[in-house]
Amino acid sequence: MGAVTKPDTAMFDCREAYVRTVEEMAATDERIVAVVNDSVGSSKLGKFRDRFPHRLINVGIAEQNMVGVGAGLANGGKVPFVSGASCFLTARAMEQIKADCAYSRANVKLCGISSGVAYGELGATHHSIEDVAWLRAIDGMTVIVPSDPWETEQAIRAATAHEGPVYIRLSRMPVPALERSNPHFEIGKSEILHEGGDVAIIANGTMVHRAIKAAKALASEGVGARVINMATVSPIDTAMLADAAKTGAIVTVEEGLKQGGLGGAVAEFCAENAPVPMRVLGFPGFVPTGSASWLMDEFGLNAAGIATAARELLGKRA
Repeated sequence: MGAVTKPDTAMFDCREAYVRTVEEMAATDERIVAVVNDSVGSSKLGKFRDRFPHRLINVGIAEQNMVGVGAGLANGGKVPFVSGASCFLTARAMEQIKADCAYSRANVKLCGISSGVAYGELGATHHSIEDVAWLRAIDGMTVIVPSDPWETEQAIRAATAHEGPVYIRLSRMPVPALERSNPHFEIGKSEILHEGGDVAIIANGTMVHRAIKAAKALASEGVGARVINMATVSPIDTAMLADAAKTGAIVTVEEGLKQGGLGGAVAEFCAENAPVPMRVLGFPGFVPTGSASWLMDEFGLNAAGIATAARELLGKRA
């Protein structure tokens, strides 16, 4: 705490930060194990497997079994990191996530790899845009969407220390390291990455650095846009939301479904506690086959689209 982390032009794959952190913790904590669905490669757990060959369980393409095995290991005192493509982990194993993990309060760490539209060219069957909406609706499930390598590492460490089920949503799309003047991560707490009092832009994951670019563009026009990194969607930071509502306008942006995810969580709180004009940016439903970058541009999930939403919202408010 207290240091300043500064970005550079490099881009990072958050999966690398995930596996590096798990491996480091496993070296000193024998409880940590990994469970995968024939996804050692895409989860980048090859080095973990080689270093701890008896602590990685590959169940094959059997996601329901994978989550059940994870829950069983947790019941036996282990801390399992259950890793797989988020589209399959959350959709195919939803009953096991609900009953074996959340209802049973099992200490399982679910790691959804290649989330959002990272598998863009493979189409809607491989897009994972509903996962946050699904899992934040489950009682007792902590849902975290890290924004960069530093936050990914911190989220993994915090999830390990947290007793209970956690879903960590990880992308394969490269992102920059974000600048933080006072880096600190805590489950259930958000952070302000750009100050402003005219509108609040609330984002997480791959959308955070795009939101910051939008805020800088708006600043050049005299619009003060506050950027809030809401990494934890459940439990959500209600104190930060109440303060954000005081700007008089909120834009949410996420690499996921508009309905029920981050935007839905913010809208639910504001509707009952701090009514404020809002724009919710995300995917409207099933989206076409195409590269991840094309899909995000097509649906306005970029700096230009975020800035436009803020301008329109402020215009309506005026």
